[in-house]
Amino acid sequence: MNLSSVNDTLMDTDDKSIHDVGNQTEVERYYRILEVSTLSIAIVGLVLTPVAIYAVSSLVKKDNVAPIFVINLLVSDIIQLCALTLMMTGDGIVLSISAFAYTIGLVASVGFMLCIALERYLLIVWPLWYRTKRPVKMCLLLCAAVWTLPLFYLVFSIVMGLNEQIDLFLNITVVLFLLPLPLLVFFLVGTFRALSASISVRAEEKRRIVGLLVLVLLIYTLLFLPCIVYFLVHSSGYEMPVVAAIFLELNPVADLFLYIFLRKGAVNQVWFCLCCCRKNRTNCHVIQWFE
Repeated sequence: MNLSSVNDTLMDTDDKSIHDVGNQTEVERYYRILEVSTLSIAIVGLVLTPVAIYAVSSLVKKDNVAPIFVINLLVSDIIQLCALTLMMTGDGIVLSISAFAYTIGLVASVGFMLCIALERYLLIVWPLWYRTKRPVKMCLLLCAAVWTLPLFYLVFSIVMGLNEQIDLFLNITVVLFLLPLPLLVFFLVGTFRALSASISVRAEEKRRIVGLLVLVLLIYTLLFLPCIVYFLVHSSGYEMPVVAAIFLELNPVADLFLYIFLRKGAVNQVWFCLCCCRKNRTNCHVIQWFE
């Protein structure tokens, strides 16, 4: 599941299904939209992600290992962004290598999203067990495992491709990418129930924990599921693969917002800004009404 497969869908078309739009064909128009959006997302992501990594690194503590998972997630995002840029500008061997790198970054990204949700769940639901298991050591082992899994997936994809089992490979990929969704929901519901019954956790801390899990779930649901649906329905049109690809490419940029729910006080500041904006909007409506 990567951008190269979407590009193949756009380029591998029947000549009869292509309609002229001005001086460009419909396929060329959609490919141009995909190219511009990809490069724009890559530029924004490559500028902001290193800044986010530096900011999150200052939050790493012995009793708070969630930032370590977020840092690894952002590193996987950088791999995706660099690979996307090369996939849009390169060809031949460069295109193949960048497609492999993008797959590694994408699979690792899903793994670290699961690790973030799992760490928050264990911290709240099983706090005694969590604190006695050396969370830093466990975190490093999980990070090593997550970075190893994409390599196995990559080898599996190559073997399936050589055996011309593309349809079977896509079906297995869809199943594998659907599995994190119920897990993320389970971690969110379990954590929310435990926090609701807890009186020792401050309200601001509860908002940060729940907000982090909700954001992870929203990122996966809104940005990953469209691509999964596309591979399930096997749409022959051009709109769906382009939309699915753009949504998937937005994943590295959306991950930047995780910093808000890691830094203490950031949630309250964002909430205060939203309340001020709403209050100003209400005052404007009142003034206009009296005028």
